[in-house]
Amino acid sequence: MEPTMRFEEKQYLGFNSYSLAFRMLLAIFCFIAFFYSENRMQNADILFLLGILILLLSIVLLFVKYIRINVDNENLTLRGMWKSQVVKVPLKDIRSIEKTIYNRYHLNYPAFKVNDTKRVKFYTNGRDAVKIVLMSGKELLVGTNRADELFRALKGTSDS
Repeated sequence: MEPTMRFEEKQYLGFNSYSLAFRMLLAIFCFIAFFYSENRMQNADILFLLGILILLLSIVLLFVKYIRINVDNENLTLRGMWKSQVVKVPLKDIRSIEKTIYNRYHLNYPAFKVNDTKRVKFYTNGRDAVKIVLMSGKELLVGTNRADELFRALKGTSDS
């Protein structure tokens, strides 16, 4: 039997609110420093070009895929940036699934397979998350923009 896709989500690096806010503040600082510089002919052009480069980098990062989440009949698959890392969790190894908030703060760093105190975090953007507890006791916290759909896809496959 061929596995059928029940859920798929792609999260892009440029949409992370923490990184985006940091890049925009840095670009604004460069433009303000350019505007208020006394001697624009010598050094201020570098600040203007740096601000433009930061804005271009932000646009490029909107197209860089960071995490891809797939749920099929057999596995939950989390692929990292450029498919360099793959985490496969067999659905039969899942003990419990819970929809939760990733973090109470809106600005979070992107994370792929980051081991926190007792859980492993996967996150790019979004406020919601799905907490998955495995039979081994290990917890996975998967940040997503579509937590309801991911929860239903995991719950539907773990019940059958």
